[in-house]
Amino acid sequence: MSHPIIEVRGLSKQYHIGMKERLNRTFREAVVDALTAPVRNFRELRRLTRIEEERGDTIWALRDVAFEVQPGEVMGIIGRNGAGKSTLLKILSRITEPSSGDILLHGRVASLLEVGTGFHPELTGRENIYLNGTILGMRKHEIDRKFDEIVAFSEIEKFLDTPVKRYSSGMYVRLAFAVASHLEPEILLVDEVLAVGDAEFQKKCLGKMGDVAREGRTVIFVSHNMAAIENLCTRGMVLHQGCVDFLGSQQEAITRYLSINNASSLLLKDRTDKIGNGKIRVTQIEVRDAEGNRIDSCTSGQNISIRLYYQTMENAQFSHVLASISFKTQLGVPVFLHHNRLTREDFGPVQGVGCFTCTISRLPLPAGVYTIGYSIMPDNGRSGTYYDSLPYAMTLTVVEGDFYGTSEIPPLSHGVCLVEASWENEL
Repeated sequence: MSHPIIEVRGLSKQYHIGMKERLNRTFREAVVDALTAPVRNFRELRRLTRIEEERGDTIWALRDVAFEVQPGEVMGIIGRNGAGKSTLLKILSRITEPSSGDILLHGRVASLLEVGTGFHPELTGRENIYLNGTILGMRKHEIDRKFDEIVAFSEIEKFLDTPVKRYSSGMYVRLAFAVASHLEPEILLVDEVLAVGDAEFQKKCLGKMGDVAREGRTVIFVSHNMAAIENLCTRGMVLHQGCVDFLGSQQEAITRYLSINNASSLLLKDRTDKIGNGKIRVTQIEVRDAEGNRIDSCTSGQNISIRLYYQTMENAQFSHVLASISFKTQLGVPVFLHHNRLTREDFGPVQGVGCFTCTISRLPLPAGVYTIGYSIMPDNGRSGTYYDSLPYAMTLTVVEGDFYGTSEIPPLSHGVCLVEASWENEL
């Protein structure tokens, strides 16, 4: 068996929140104090650190993480927002220092973590290609050999000699991924940043990552796209609250992630993966049948309602609020999204506590397990501002139902929606 290309042992990362150092009154006093009392300063620092920990002003982004990755493996890392995924990749990329633990990387590492990471904004696209290649330890003739491929893949030839500070986020990602994937690193680290690109480019990037893996290089891929994790990765790791919750096949990792992510016992107000400014907060989500009974499963074609209980900021009032719900398959494939603007329904003034209710007649879904998400937004929903949003708020199990009234039950493999239609033969 070959030796691992990545070895991580006991890796932890702790951040101190709001820790304040004791300040001296003058610079001269600070210098004298540092020279004459180093032991006292060290003890004081330890005392302050201990106080911060006791007060709960520290957070463990990662704690005792350990795993190995073999050459040529594609490892998918999944977890909620705040689980520690990006922190792990930053440590592997040597951007962030760990608090404790060991990392052994046997090869050159290229990473695509955030838009613009590793680019100098004042340099042109052409110059940044050579800069990144040099950082990877490549010689100029090696970069020259790959240059045309990088430019063709990124599709930004027209802007190649423009400073990258003038690039759009999509152009940044195109060039950054092209550089990271074509300069032949032994290890490629890719965060969710691919979501910035358009659908066609995302597909192109996923295909390229597959090519990189088939060439025997190693890929670590962080994504919320379960379909991409399943199709691209050979193994999966689930991070939960900074710890490794599961490590195994990608299918088992997806199943484990969904079971954690959709635990209905966790109150929405306690979820740490919400998005939004909090001016309106959803405190609870429920699915009810036509009789008003709370349910966690239903049949195809059943009438149901999704109830979003909310609370606004004290004494605040909002008008023209947009509320939406979304259904996805277990692999994260969108099924449908609905919001009140589609039906021209205005809630009027929203204040205090209340409940947004979406009623769905004859649920058009075949048997399966689906995730339900929601978003609460201001105005017409085009501003990009969220009051509250949670892509994976709960699961709903749909069991077989006689949607068509004919005892014909189409399986999920036939499609993710059931459509009312009729057939006739015209002669």
